[in-house]
Amino acid sequence: MSRQAARAFDAYAIETLGIPGVVLMENAGRGAVEVILGPLGFGDLKRAVIFCGGGNNGGDGFVMARHLVNHGRAVQIVLCGDPDRLRGDALVNYRICCRMHIPIARLDVCQSGLLEAVRGHCKGSEMIVDALFGMGLKGELAEPFTALVSCLNAQSIPIVAVDIPSGLDCDTGYPLPVSIEAAATATFGGLKQGFVKTPDARRATGRVFVASIGIEPSERT
Repeated sequence: MSRQAARAFDAYAIETLGIPGVVLMENAGRGAVEVILGPLGFGDLKRAVIFCGGGNNGGDGFVMARHLVNHGRAVQIVLCGDPDRLRGDALVNYRICCRMHIPIARLDVCQSGLLEAVRGHCKGSEMIVDALFGMGLKGELAEPFTALVSCLNAQSIPIVAVDIPSGLDCDTGYPLPVSIEAAATATFGGLKQGFVKTPDARRATGRVFVASIGIEPSERT
């Protein structure tokens, strides 16, 4: 699926079928957790840290946090943005996490000593979940987020990317100019075009699993 096709699929689900966006986000986050605890092989996972951006990819991360907690796992959310700027479905799920008292830390990505801060948030975790940027990212990933991606890649902890590794171009499969280097990616709807367009994309995606969001693409979409 190209970026355009993936967006059209989302629009079809919401506008034609009438599935609310918050339901799709719920299904995506739950499906990603099912992949992590199932075929990905992290059934023994005890603690995960989820780095969330301020958009819908971060919203997927909030849903994942809740379902991991429901499965008895310890979770630390690291919000890499201003909570006052969250909107829509992402805000709904952020508020749910707050009411569940799931630990949420703010990370100022512009701060000095970013590597040490990231290392501190990751301490004791067996998995990093990358829920920073989704398929809509176009153009070059700007500082300070290029530095944040590099800091996450520098941790000796496997990374699972949500839908697409942050910093990877959905259509070309090339980094913009850097991307998360994940052990695995839980993507939604179908494989993204960039995953198969260049062999280099495998370094960013790792193993790829398609998580169900409750509807599958077809010729009618």
